Amino acid sequence: MPGIVGLITKMPRQRAEEELLRMVGAIRHETSYVTGTWIDESLGVYAGWTARQNSFSSGMPQCNEKGDVVLVFSGEEYPEPGITDRLRQRGHALAAGKASYLVHLCEEDQAFPAGLNGRFQGLVADRKGKSVTLFNDRYGVHRIYYHESKEAFYFAAEAKAILEVRPELRVVDPRSLGEFISCGCVLENRTLFEGIHVLPPASAWVFRNASIERKGAYFDPKEWEDQTTLEPEAYYREVREVFSRTLPRYFEGPEKIGMSLTGGLDTRMIMAWHKSPHGDLPCYSFGGMFRDCEDVLLARQVARNCGQSHEVIEVGKEFLSRFPHYAERTIFLSDGCAAVNRSSDLYANERATQIAPVRMTGNYGSEILRRGLAFKASATRDSNRGSGRILKLTCRGTMISPA
Repeated sequence: MPGIVGLITKMPRQRAEEELLRMVGAIRHETSYVTGTWIDESLGVYAGWTARQNSFSSGMPQCNEKGDVVLVFSGEEYPEPGITDRLRQRGHALAAGKASYLVHLCEEDQAFPAGLNGRFQGLVADRKGKSVTLFNDRYGVHRIYYHESKEAFYFAAEAKAILEVRPELRVVDPRSLGEFISCGCVLENRTLFEGIHVLPPASAWVFRNASIERKGAYFDPKEWEDQTTLEPEAYYREVREVFSRTLPRYFEGPEKIGMSLTGGLDTRMIMAWHKSPHGDLPCYSFGGMFRDCEDVLLARQVARNCGQSHEVIEVGKEFLSRFPHYAERTIFLSDGCAAVNRSSDLYANERATQIAPVRMTGNYGSEILRRGLAFKASATRDSNRGSGRILKLTCRGTMISPA
């Protein structure tokens, strides 16, 4: 996945720069990716990135007018309408590129990045204040792996970039492996590798003099959990208003969008409210090789009713003929977080990028609006304990995008 990498250190520039280039190379999975580096030796910052061509974050780094605030950003951000006009009215000169407003928003908003809307990771260098802030989105969806050593603080969008320059960390953590097998994931912001952790959600970690000064957070889930409970009618009005106001933002990006349709409530809501011009939004669904599933049947009907084309991406003979390739690549790209049974997701999403580089879809609509349960405890039989029963937490599978 495209993202940022780097290190914050006092080590000699030659060594730090060499490690930075190796880290960038470790996450450049496609020759079409654009890459770059930015270095400030006085701050001890050595940052790099990869990005898809013409994507939101392909124009890094971004600098303010004086050049004393520098932003390296990866991911997505869907701002409120008029944000660029307001920044210009305040005297800011916006450079080319969709993300150019972010560095100026950083100057204006003391709570930055709390007001951002999307999944992202980034680094802000304040040359005047002589500080560096490493941050991610409030859910931690766009992961940042990190490793703290005596020589440097390493960070990367993928663990393999850190392992490239710190090979001694290629050791599996037994506790993490046990959690992965029993729970399907590693808990408490640890990873499968000893000494490598994941930045907690909504982090804003501040560095000064190439050392960490504060491991802060800009958001606490309690801010939402402790809100006053709404009555059903008021809740419906709020959901309707927020959804209709926010949805258009996600269709204003610089790249072509394809609609990944299922039979679920969420994708049907998107199609009903967005109202794309006839034939303007190509739709597709992931299907099997034997018969059309319910998702395909409903999605085909929704696309037809909305005047859009529809294609079924079949996970069948072509995928099976190349199964070893996709199985190995799934594990490699995900740093071992996705098992072989997710390799069909990689295949299907590769096919989807041939339709459009951006995949629009919905997740957890029924869980939020219809009290559907995504995480369920299921009883399984332990063959070593006769008729004994144990509870195992299972989660309904969802498609993931490798890009």
